[in-house]
Amino acid sequence: MLDRNRQSQFAGPGQALSADLYYDVQQNYGPYDRDHAGQDEGFNPLKLLFYIVQYRWLIVMMAAAGLVAGVIVTMMQTPKYQATTQLEVLVPSAKVFQDIEVVSENSDVRAFLTAREKLKSRALAQRVAFQLGLGEKPDFLFPTPSFSLSNIVYRAFGMSKSPSIEEKTPEEREAIAIKRILEDLTVNLVTNTSLLSITFVDQKPKYASDVANQVAQSFIDQRLDQTSETSDLARQFIQEQVLQVKQKLQKSEEELVTYAKDAGITVTGDDKSLIGSNIEALNTALATAIQERLDAGRVVDQIEKGRGSSLGPVLESEGLQKLSEKLADLTSQYQQKLGILKPGYPEMQQLQAQIKELRRLYNNGVLAITDSLRLKYQEAQSKEADLKSKLTEMERQQVVFNDKNIKYTILKREVDSNRSQYDSLIAKLNEVGVSSELKTQSAAIVDFASLPVAPYSPRLSINLAIALALFMALAASIIYIIELLNNTFTNPEQIEKELGLAMLGILPLVDDRELTASIADQKSGLSEAYRSLRTSLQFSGAEGAPRSLLVTSSEPSEGKSTTSFKLCQDFAALGARVLLVDGDLRKPNLHRLFGLDNAIGLSNLLTNTRSQG
Repeated sequence: MLDRNRQSQFAGPGQALSADLYYDVQQNYGPYDRDHAGQDEGFNPLKLLFYIVQYRWLIVMMAAAGLVAGVIVTMMQTPKYQATTQLEVLVPSAKVFQDIEVVSENSDVRAFLTAREKLKSRALAQRVAFQLGLGEKPDFLFPTPSFSLSNIVYRAFGMSKSPSIEEKTPEEREAIAIKRILEDLTVNLVTNTSLLSITFVDQKPKYASDVANQVAQSFIDQRLDQTSETSDLARQFIQEQVLQVKQKLQKSEEELVTYAKDAGITVTGDDKSLIGSNIEALNTALATAIQERLDAGRVVDQIEKGRGSSLGPVLESEGLQKLSEKLADLTSQYQQKLGILKPGYPEMQQLQAQIKELRRLYNNGVLAITDSLRLKYQEAQSKEADLKSKLTEMERQQVVFNDKNIKYTILKREVDSNRSQYDSLIAKLNEVGVSSELKTQSAAIVDFASLPVAPYSPRLSINLAIALALFMALAASIIYIIELLNNTFTNPEQIEKELGLAMLGILPLVDDRELTASIADQKSGLSEAYRSLRTSLQFSGAEGAPRSLLVTSSEPSEGKSTTSFKLCQDFAALGARVLLVDGDLRKPNLHRLFGLDNAIGLSNLLTNTRSQG
């Protein structure tokens, strides 16, 4: 493994080799461009899979620990049961009065919120505790702790506590029961409905369903009691008002009758005065008389114009019709005989005499009818004049009556007002009595809570999922910290990414026992890797292979000697003249690879302790 904080140029077998070599100062070889070395690659699923495989045992152990922790936490929790009752709130609530202004609940969300707060009130909880006798039940007052280490023993061996209530006073037990109800009770409004969901949670399934149902029933009973109490108060108040208004009505009626008697005012059954009734009748009769006079006047005008024979009464008279027909018949006979006989002939004279007599009778009949029509017109005029005179007299009496009627009207208005108020109060009193008997409900239970058969908490699956997620997050954190503290390279790409160096070659990892054979075998993977490295070095510079190479490492036994030996051997195979210097003064090894004596080494040359032969 290579240290990320040390820039090594070559690695041993199984290591990556960098191109940031120590060349001669004459060589113009620059390092790999590092401008993009610090750029992040983003999310890499393969890299994540690599970490999972690398730390698989840690992940497996943390997952197992999470599952065990989830089971332990589940065992430490006390099972709880949940029951839900649905209550429908009926709005607007029934009104006790119809005319008196009474503020009723509006059919908006405020009514439901008010009902919800009442369901969660202490007064209602006290009523529920009393109805169910919860203050006398130890298992309700002193439940098992919701989360405790002792719960493992209780659930494993079926043991249970036996709480005692003798040490608590009735008031204290009631307070504990009320507190438990308020803590474990939830009331929610079902969206877009008039339903309230009442949920109670307890360690006993029976308590869960009983309390949820009793809360709903107690809410209904409480509203009925309040309505009944309000109706009783309203009935008492209205009865007092009825007595007062009745006395006022009697007094006002007596004053009205007394004044009408003293003033001589007579009132008909429809609350009109006699004078007013007479004036109304005279106006009707006068209108009729005027119409009759106008009709008779038009007939007289026709008579004056000489059109009396064409009037309807004349034409409708049966006697005149017969005379007219007989006259027409005689006239027809006279005209027929006139062509044969002369007018002086006796028969013709006789016909003329008959015709003349019939015409006289007909004219007399028309005159009698027209005279009767003139007489009718005169009677209509007289009748109209009489009615006008009588109406004028009645109007004068009406003026006098109106002066007296002002006070009468005031007294009568007061009588009417008192009578209307009295009738209204009587109707309201009857309505209050009916409403108190009916006891209209303002809420109704839609669904009763059933006895739960399985606890809703704790849920092993959820606890296991949560514990597994937490421990997986912990495992990820541990892996992240390990990777953060780890400064070694695990793959060749990290060298290029972290150090910004180009890779010249990768050497396979070879067992120490097989290293010598792999070096000697030119067809082995190790030898092939070194030849690839040699080729990379040949094309690494602008003028070919560098003239000098330095092979070093950050730690001992990383393959410096082997790499130097093989590179020297591979370059020499190309016909190059190679000088290999072993600079390891502590543990030199190249002389063993070449099978040479190490009596004279680099230190001797540097110190010039022996002459060079």
